[in-house]
Amino acid sequence: MEELARLSDIEQAAAGDGHPVWAAQGQGGDGLGPGVRAWCHGAALAVASPNPQQDRLAVKGDGADVAVLVRRILEEIGPSYRVLGEAVLIDALVRQLPNLAPVHNFFWMEATSPSGAAAAGVRWLNAREEKETASLFDRFFPDSYAQPGRAGMRRWAGVVGEVDSSVGAKPLAVAADAWSAAGCGFMGGVITHPAARGRGLARAVCGFVVDALVNQHGRAALMVLTGNAPAIATYERLGMAKRLFGAAHIAAR
Repeated sequence: MEELARLSDIEQAAAGDGHPVWAAQGQGGDGLGPGVRAWCHGAALAVASPNPQQDRLAVKGDGADVAVLVRRILEEIGPSYRVLGEAVLIDALVRQLPNLAPVHNFFWMEATSPSGAAAAGVRWLNAREEKETASLFDRFFPDSYAQPGRAGMRRWAGVVGEVDSSVGAKPLAVAADAWSAAGCGFMGGVITHPAARGRGLARAVCGFVVDALVNQHGRAALMVLTGNAPAIATYERLGMAKRLFGAAHIAAR
């Protein structure tokens, strides 16, 4: 097993796959993000990325080689890491590693071209508006990993308007530039106030963020649960391609 210390080495091993590049969390130059480590073994690549919400181990490559790599890595870095990769690969790992248990499936979606879908009225929010966005998550999406004020939230885009004239203009639909990295921007925290749904605001805001991330990083990506059909349809209309991924973790004994 060989440890990789340069982002360019990960990009070469990833062969166009944005997921390992994003996991590397590079922030300029050829280095990796704080605490990030990466390894290769045969036709396998793994990138361990610590995160306050969830430590992640992104994997890619031949199932047998990845199994060897994951076993050795988890012995070294500990069991807190959730293993993420294409669903067929995660299924193979679960069969080969007795202490690894499946968690759930999700879609990794990414685009390398601007969507062209951003509409008038979408903009980056100011500090006051970002704080006001917190109430949307408190009321309608409390389980979101991406929320205002959390680590890794770079900026928020949104549409500001009135739902109730008695409280004035507030963010109606928002999305975040969150945990973006060199070579792969990342969008999270997509939410629309229920009273403002059906107006195309989510598509407009997401298009704005996707275009900004593609222009800055060359790629925009996100994760979405497989059961969230309306969101998946919105992202596909923005030109984002989806791949079925799986997650697994070390089962408690």
